[in-house]
Amino acid sequence: MPNHLSILGIIHTAISVLALLAGAYCLFNDGKILPSNSRGRQYIWLTVLTCLTSFPIMKTGHFTGAHGLGIIVLVLLIIGTYIKNITLFKKVGDYLQTVIMSATLFLSCIPAIVETLTRLPISHPIASGPNDPLIQKCLGVLALCFFAGIIYQIIKIRSAKKSTPLSGDIKLG
Repeated sequence: MPNHLSILGIIHTAISVLALLAGAYCLFNDGKILPSNSRGRQYIWLTVLTCLTSFPIMKTGHFTGAHGLGIIVLVLLIIGTYIKNITLFKKVGDYLQTVIMSATLFLSCIPAIVETLTRLPISHPIASGPNDPLIQKCLGVLALCFFAGIIYQIIKIRSAKKSTPLSGDIKLG
């Protein structure tokens, strides 16, 4: 059976796989996606390229929910990158940045799951479409993993903040 992806679709898929791997690497290496380090910036740029290459791809001939998801991811990347610089959010900036950046990875996994299960194997895809019960179950597991990951990240940030003495504190004995 022939490949149903256009050249742009193949490029988009390759970049998106790299973006997902970069995001996973950030989570495993740093415990979160940090826009301030090279791994985080690599994830951000690959995700931006993924979103931008997705916009001209129109399997149905018109704008779809996946395109809207790409716009949301781009907006969240901007907010997540700069949220710690906004005075209003200084106290909770670390938490917000972590949740927002993790949300970009979570949202990017949605089309990855749907497209993979509805396209592979090429001769007889595993799922019939986005509403297939298997896809819905996979997305449910993804959501559970996302929320468990967020809770874990928040606990880690909170414990790190508690164990770090304030700059004006004096340590005794």
